[in-house]
Amino acid sequence: MESIPPPFMTDDGKLHIVMFPWLAFGHMIPFLEVAKLIAQKGHKIFFVSTPRNIDRLPKLPPNLSPLINFVKLPLPTVDNLPENAEATIDLPYDKVKYLKTAYDLLQQPMTQFLQSSAPDWVIYDFAPYWLGPIAAELGISSVYFCIFIASSMCYLGPVSSLMGNQDARTKPEDFTVPPKWIPFKSTVAFRLFEILRVFDDVTGDDENVPVTHRVGASIQGCDAFALRSCYDFEPEWLKLLEEIYRKPVIPVGQLPATAYDGGDDDKNDEWKAMKQWLDKQVKGSVVYVAFGSEAKPSQAELTEIALGLELSKLPFFWVFRKRRGLADTEFIELPDGFEERTKGRGLVWTSWAPQFKILSHDSVGGFLTHSGWGSVVEGLQFERALILLTFLAEQGLNARVLEEKKMAYPIPRDDRDGSFTRDSVADSLRLVMVEEEGKMYRDKAKEMSRLFADRNKQDW
Repeated sequence: MESIPPPFMTDDGKLHIVMFPWLAFGHMIPFLEVAKLIAQKGHKIFFVSTPRNIDRLPKLPPNLSPLINFVKLPLPTVDNLPENAEATIDLPYDKVKYLKTAYDLLQQPMTQFLQSSAPDWVIYDFAPYWLGPIAAELGISSVYFCIFIASSMCYLGPVSSLMGNQDARTKPEDFTVPPKWIPFKSTVAFRLFEILRVFDDVTGDDENVPVTHRVGASIQGCDAFALRSCYDFEPEWLKLLEEIYRKPVIPVGQLPATAYDGGDDDKNDEWKAMKQWLDKQVKGSVVYVAFGSEAKPSQAELTEIALGLELSKLPFFWVFRKRRGLADTEFIELPDGFEERTKGRGLVWTSWAPQFKILSHDSVGGFLTHSGWGSVVEGLQFERALILLTFLAEQGLNARVLEEKKMAYPIPRDDRDGSFTRDSVADSLRLVMVEEEGKMYRDKAKEMSRLFADRNKQDW
């Protein structure tokens, strides 16, 4: 695999496109799904990331692998960034700022790559906010592809607000109410504990370029804005986004995950062990518990989640990570005796697990999730009822949309500190999974799967 491919050919009538996602699997995977959709039309993709991330991406289907070329740009070394930490999954939250510092140092090699390859388009993420002007200078058209949905982006607001020039929000409390530029009734806003957890990232108090500035500059610098959404799901928000940005807004669909593993399912001992356990469970009875690659509960939160699962008496499959990468020194531990007391009824999996395969298994009926949109889409495409427990980033905004549409049930929490109890966890799980009162959430998941799993409605 070459790090820098030969110059693009342009005599075949097909486009040549460079894609450059942020270094988080919640970003790289949607970018890869878009790459597959574009490649299906016969266009050629150069997918740029760091070596370790490219080696960890899912395998491509054989029919698309000639059209999607992976380009490895080595990640520069910076102080305080642990060796081999090339994605957010490798780091505790407080060290992600150093990953952004290293990523910004890819500006020069990325510019050189664009100069040598001269693509028709470059599709980039929020983090390389510097890439739009570079592309323009090189005569390359650019798209900022955002993995967030339209309601979240409308809430974040126009470029002037994002970059602190006008209507800027400066206090955490400012983020707990819908902003004035939303002209219709909406509950989409952060709860206080949600914004407090990410406020340093939003404001730049983490000694880095604020995420809001990155988003604003990325919008400002692109020729068109694409996002993970569709008109069937949030038409009013997409229309408002065009008015706010005053440039083309392209919904690329919900990007339901597509699995390809080379057909070696049955040879994978880990998956065999998981499947064996799932096969023994009653259809639709299991709660799948996973909080994504970045969120990490505190020890107090973890204890309440575990004891809530125990109290619920429901079967569960929990993907549990004690820490975020080797640099994370704060281990979280399950309560004493928890695994012994729930043996047979629950399975705690402590290494990477294939979420797509687990959610697609017939025994799974519900999904206790952090509300990251990739997980929401995967849960709904398989008709899994959603129970929500938010932690970071835009998850709170996603949760409000799902709550508004009666598509998910949030575990009740204290608005200020986000605390919750084992009883509220158990009651919420039982409500959504088995009780008559929660049938609306089970029915809604089935109804929404017709939209979220329909690839024709996602095609463009």
